[in-house]
Amino acid sequence: MARHRIYSISVASVYPHYIAKAEKKGRTKAEVDEIFRWLTGYDQKQLEAGLAKGTNFEDFFAHAPAPNPARGLITGLICGIRVENIEDPLMKEIRYLDKLIDELAKGKAMAKILRSPTG
Repeated sequence: MARHRIYSISVASVYPHYIAKAEKKGRTKAEVDEIFRWLTGYDQKQLEAGLAKGTNFEDFFAHAPAPNPARGLITGLICGIRVENIEDPLMKEIRYLDKLIDELAKGKAMAKILRSPTG
């Protein structure tokens, strides 16, 4: 099976689009970064280093220090596909990120986006 093209794209090349999508709806870069950190376990310094280095999606998720166990609670449609039904583990991680950014842009509270028990 052929690898999907997104796997080799640098996260840094897509990152500004995530921020623009959020800011267009009155959200912030800090909230986008919080989503990245929550999902992967990277701290802010590690996140910024990965972006500066041009790390691709495959390596970004493969080296995530502490993928959040609550990410399995992320469900719903992204690009017309149910995220919980995606079988490819890497594609699922990418779509988790997309789904969380979508929720941010739709005005959801961060506690709900980050699947907080109080959210």
